[in-house]
Amino acid sequence: MTLEEFCERHRRVALDSNVLVYLFESSGPSAERAVAVVNAISGRRIVGVISSVALTEVVVGPVLAGNDAMGERYVDALRSIENLQIVPVTVEIAAEAAFVRARTGLTLVDALHVATARIAGASILVTSDRQIRPTAKLEVLQLDDLVA
Repeated sequence: MTLEEFCERHRRVALDSNVLVYLFESSGPSAERAVAVVNAISGRRIVGVISSVALTEVVVGPVLAGNDAMGERYVDALRSIENLQIVPVTVEIAAEAAFVRARTGLTLVDALHVATARIAGASILVTSDRQIRPTAKLEVLQLDDLVA
């Protein structure tokens, strides 16, 4: 799917934390695709949604490496992306994640990403995790399948 098709078909998109890791910590084609998606969000072509759990997953790497300042920069960078909503885990999301996890076998964190996308009204989740599959309520796009 091209970025143009992606933006035309979806108005509200959820991002898995691995997309954000590519954005901050990688180079190459996957990182370029992540940048393109985030640029579409900040350019108001689409609305972006992430779980607050994604923020945790992205920040823990630099902090584990002893770079607290980089962790803080990641927090600030995510919070500053215009048109990106960071959705807290609510009771409704937690309950939905339980059903997702029980029905799919996903990890708790991945189930929270899927549940957040559904509850926040996203029509698609962008990920690089091959374990996450489309459902009746949510399409899934592998980041590497996007033509930016």
